[in-house]
Amino acid sequence: MTEEKETRESKAGKLADPVAASIDPASQQMIQHAQALGVETVFDRAVSLKPCNIGTQGICCKNCGMGPCRLPLPKGGVVGEDSRKGICGATPNTIAARNFIRMIAGGAAAHSDHGRSVAEVFLAAARKETDAYRIKDTRKLLKIAACLGVDTTVEVDGQHLERDIDEIAVEVGEKALNEWGKAEGELLFAKRAPQPRYELWKKQGVLPRNIDREIVEIMHRTHIGVDQDYRNLIKQGTRAAIADGWGGSMLATELQDILFGTPTPLASEANLGVLQEDMVNIVIHGHEPVLSEMIVAAAQSPEMVQYAQSKCAKGIQLSGICCTANEILQRHGVPLCGTFLQQELAIITGACDAMVVDIQCIFQNLANVARCFHTKLITTHPIAKMEQDNVIHIEFDEHYALEDAQQIVKMAIENFRNRGAEVMIPKQKSPIVAGFGVESIEYHLGGTFRGSYYTLNDNIINGRIRGIGGVVGCNNVRTRHNASHIEIVKQLIKNDVIVLTTGCNAIACAMEGLLTPESAKVFCGAGLAEICETVGIPPVLHLGSCVDNSRILLAATEVVKAGGLGNDISDLPAAGSAPEWMSEKAISIGHYFVVSGVYTVFGVTLPVAGAPAFQKYLFEDLEKMYGGMWDLKVDPVKHAQKMIAHIDQKRRELGIHRARERIMVDMAARRELAEA
Repeated sequence: MTEEKETRESKAGKLADPVAASIDPASQQMIQHAQALGVETVFDRAVSLKPCNIGTQGICCKNCGMGPCRLPLPKGGVVGEDSRKGICGATPNTIAARNFIRMIAGGAAAHSDHGRSVAEVFLAAARKETDAYRIKDTRKLLKIAACLGVDTTVEVDGQHLERDIDEIAVEVGEKALNEWGKAEGELLFAKRAPQPRYELWKKQGVLPRNIDREIVEIMHRTHIGVDQDYRNLIKQGTRAAIADGWGGSMLATELQDILFGTPTPLASEANLGVLQEDMVNIVIHGHEPVLSEMIVAAAQSPEMVQYAQSKCAKGIQLSGICCTANEILQRHGVPLCGTFLQQELAIITGACDAMVVDIQCIFQNLANVARCFHTKLITTHPIAKMEQDNVIHIEFDEHYALEDAQQIVKMAIENFRNRGAEVMIPKQKSPIVAGFGVESIEYHLGGTFRGSYYTLNDNIINGRIRGIGGVVGCNNVRTRHNASHIEIVKQLIKNDVIVLTTGCNAIACAMEGLLTPESAKVFCGAGLAEICETVGIPPVLHLGSCVDNSRILLAATEVVKAGGLGNDISDLPAAGSAPEWMSEKAISIGHYFVVSGVYTVFGVTLPVAGAPAFQKYLFEDLEKMYGGMWDLKVDPVKHAQKMIAHIDQKRRELGIHRARERIMVDMAARRELAEA
């Protein structure tokens, strides 16, 4: 170790080993560069700041002023009767369940508030209160109208005539917005689940009443002295999770598609190498696409491109981080700059002229990093500001959306001339094909007139495709960046499991080159490789941002509808995974997958280990109730093996595990086979 490095480490604490911190060469290079410049990153902080062992087990309660109460497991685990109690007498199982469903509430609130914002903009567009937005996908509008109980025809003199599309849009917006706070009824989108799943939720008493109520009720139940039964607590967590996955998140996805266009497959690139030294670089980071759609429009306008050229730049390069990145990728082909853990590194390249952030997963330390460079850091959302004085706040207003976006783009252009001499952009970037969804998968499998999930089911039944893996979620600096994401996905596709991905897992797979049809020949088993080559799709299908996990739920529902693979999502040879999760949103996502009938494995840790009875309830008892269950496996290879073992078990239960002669039979015959 050099004397200079020793001095820096003594001042800033121990520094991260770049190779141990990430499997990505671009990130390794930028971590090392940051350390040479004396700029602290999340990777260095993770080395010097250790997690609380009691908190990671879920057994620290700070829900009143008498605590925090910490209830560590005795050495060697609990022996005999568990006598641990908090000041109020709360047991470890009660505390862990309260903490767990508070995470569900936080995650559901984040997703659902995102959805609410989209619904408000949608309604403004439908009412013609803004010129910036308009309905782009009328076909999907009519489809969602039916799901919300909005009539698309009107009776005139005994004839059914088509209603005006603007009238339909307004009523859809009003009905959608009503889902957050209606006084009576149940979540309308719950009926989009397979009928047996809907009936099961009804029987268990977990159908959401409205989105906001379920979140508020969690906060009430987890107040000191209210709900003290972990089974009853998780029941309310289930209501809120369903309200997220089949409510707020699904509404966000569907309304975004109607407003901005339903994604279709397109080509782009991923990783820090997408930044351009001779162009104005604007990095968009966060989760809400309402403003980023306008920034794309502004940055691509001839006026702004000419203005950039007048400031000696070749043009404007947009790129994205986190789920805003996934949103503008899947509709416009805007390249991915990186995952959650690469946000500081994008600024450290010295080439980021502006980073525009909205909500969720944004490091406050971005302001400190930006202070070391020329980067303009711009916050845009009224609920997400930073205290540092070098952060610029330009509050987004949907009624002046394009003007706000033009102001931001112009600010970035004018900042181009302020770059320092030392710009270091890694060369690494990978080609990708993204923009998949329920509709585009259907199209790829059958074309415009014969689009159906029949082909997918047929190839699962005949064994070319072993099953379906939904691999999603964040990065977590407590594990090696992207390592678990990539190892698990490679293990799955090697074993002929097709992967549906969203969020930062999708970006990690993009960086690794797994989002191209050509990757199937290199990484897949023979069956999946053949399908990918024939259909022309990657073995890993990018379905969008973290709210777009609802696309996975709907794709699973379409598989059930196509027939031959059971009557409910819990019958499918499918499994879910969040290898490097870190946010409360991931807990809500994981739980709505579990109660939708999906076996779901998490990596890193799960905050329930200190409450054995509650952990058993999640890991075993929920399966008897919902057909899905939680699991935890840190090792990525064993993690993937658990998923594959579950898929194989479902194949056995369906009677499709044996090799069989290929014969042409219709779907009715396949249903008879499944019922036999």
